[in-house]
Amino acid sequence: MSNLEKQAKSLREGMWTIPNLLSLIRIILVPVFLVLFLQHHYLGAIITVAASGITDFLDGKIARKFNQISNLGKMLDPLADKLTQITIAIAFFFHFHASPDPMLSGFSWIFWFFVAKEVLMVVGAIILLAKDFRPAAANWFGKVSTFYYYIVMILLLLVAPEFGLFSRWWSMPDLMIIIMVSLSVVLTLLALISYTPAAVRQLKDSGKASGDQKE
Repeated sequence: MSNLEKQAKSLREGMWTIPNLLSLIRIILVPVFLVLFLQHHYLGAIITVAASGITDFLDGKIARKFNQISNLGKMLDPLADKLTQITIAIAFFFHFHASPDPMLSGFSWIFWFFVAKEVLMVVGAIILLAKDFRPAAANWFGKVSTFYYYIVMILLLLVAPEFGLFSRWWSMPDLMIIIMVSLSVVLTLLALISYTPAAVRQLKDSGKASGDQKE
């Protein structure tokens, strides 16, 4: 049995659980948010993100309390997180890129950094799984960067110019948006770098093991 077949069999074990269903709901909410946002239904988009956050919270709580942790869930949960982060970044890019403010329009390209980072993480995880390795669990840098990312994105949804839920009363100044998003980029880059040594080490160990077997 190949490594991929073993992984597929492992994913089928204990797959029918409430936490996995909640993760699937979060994945379904991703395109719903994007459509609502791009069609300027901002209140609906914010409610969708809130629903995604609630299901994310319940997902982990139920899995731990009722021992419904599964290998599929370990993949679906971070996949839902990554798809959500990518989609929010893309939505903000399109909004700020179309802004009449030249500063925000030019700055909008930075949101593609978050997309590239998540895509790179997914590709890396696929490579490790194909080699029968488990991607490294989230470390301190990863958790902090993800937490801060969501804080910034939620603040933008609430008080960013034009689409923020409370922007009619107060809009976040351009400079504040640039500083907060840039700091999120720095934290995200540090988190990405922090995962690299463990992944490289696993790949090197795999190469050594293969070499020893050939000898």
